[in-house]
Amino acid sequence: MEIQILGPLVLAHAGHTATPTAPKPRSVLGLLLLNADQTVPVSALIQDLWGASPPVSALTTLQTYVLQIRKCFAGLLDVPVAEVAKRVLVTVPGGYVLRVGPDEFDLRLFEQLASAGRRALAAGENVDAAALLVRACALWRGPALADVRAGTVAEPRLKALEQTRLTTVEQCIEARMRLGHHQDVLAELTLLIAEHGLNENLCAQLMVALHRSGQRREALAVFHRLRTSMVEELGLEPSKRLHLLQQAVLADDPALEVAPRDDGLTQLLDHLALQRPRTR
Repeated sequence: MEIQILGPLVLAHAGHTATPTAPKPRSVLGLLLLNADQTVPVSALIQDLWGASPPVSALTTLQTYVLQIRKCFAGLLDVPVAEVAKRVLVTVPGGYVLRVGPDEFDLRLFEQLASAGRRALAAGENVDAAALLVRACALWRGPALADVRAGTVAEPRLKALEQTRLTTVEQCIEARMRLGHHQDVLAELTLLIAEHGLNENLCAQLMVALHRSGQRREALAVFHRLRTSMVEELGLEPSKRLHLLQQAVLADDPALEVAPRDDGLTQLLDHLALQRPRTR
């Protein structure tokens, strides 16, 4: 069985797909999948569905939703509902556990690839890091559980997962830039900044990629747009590191021309910070 939640919720097996159609059972299944192989308390499921004011029938209704989910799995896997209750969606003291195989869940595969990619990046194994992180990012088909209503319990988990995704994308771009693929990441960075305009790390990556692609004016424009947005929306200046990067672009600092680099953006910005006192 294949389970996908990094985008719309999809259950697939032997060429067939199935998911609960009603919104609340889908919400229950989504929360169980976000906590796969862990006990999800009944209280958390009720809170996610109805908030602080659940109906008197909440427990009975939740049990009905769980049965609907079990029937969905049973139909997809062509096994009795009792088998699903015993091996897949299991009742445990105080809650439920959805058991997911190690190789059938896109979230788990994403986490494994992203973790391996981070380790390779930290070790300077940039070719391996880029390959692993590209595979991790490719698993996403949109926001996680895009077609599921997230309640108060699931919403923080989804926000954390989206932040993990963004961090992994940044690390993927970093690995590719270390390999000298500066022009290849320009379009992706431009789209990311359109969505995350105040993300300093993405802006720094785009500035460096543009500079190394022979587009110094555009690199400076990225800084000025970031500064304008931060001052207007937050009343803050960009960090000292971003100011140093802007000055390095203005001065055509040779450190910016090293491509490919074995180290990364953090090391480059640290290098510029160390150089700064000697250039005053």
